[in-house]
Amino acid sequence: MSKYLWRFASSAGFIIQCSCVAHCFFHYVGDLVLCSGPSMEPTIFSNDIILTEHVTPKLQQIQIGDIVISKCPYNPEQNICKRVKGLPGDKIHTNYGRTEIVPVGHVWLEGDNSTNSTDSRNYGAVPQGLIKSRAIYKIYPFMNISSLNR
Repeated sequence: MSKYLWRFASSAGFIIQCSCVAHCFFHYVGDLVLCSGPSMEPTIFSNDIILTEHVTPKLQQIQIGDIVISKCPYNPEQNICKRVKGLPGDKIHTNYGRTEIVPVGHVWLEGDNSTNSTDSRNYGAVPQGLIKSRAIYKIYPFMNISSLNR
């Protein structure tokens, strides 16, 4: 009986260790994101899966042209996928004919599909602290694997 108990405990310990490593990886290094909605078309379509990394936002190294995953500024239970169009201090000329200056600690986010995207043009600059990750590869559908780097 103790032989089976030892095997069970050993297997359980291995599963717990793997789970801890996976959790740390997905929390601190990167993860997979299933995208939905038309705001990033034609770059990213609904049901595309992208690989993201968490290091760049934590080091505050986001640059113009990066595609980021962020908490929605008006609905924190929702994530958004948008492209960085402006960094702190940048002047942004909106479609409505006004000029916005991105405040310190914020970024300007816009979807690639400007006719069908709710973004900074609607809710203003987004705090950098809401950015969770930076998209680096579109990995699904497999026939459309591509880099999403600047």
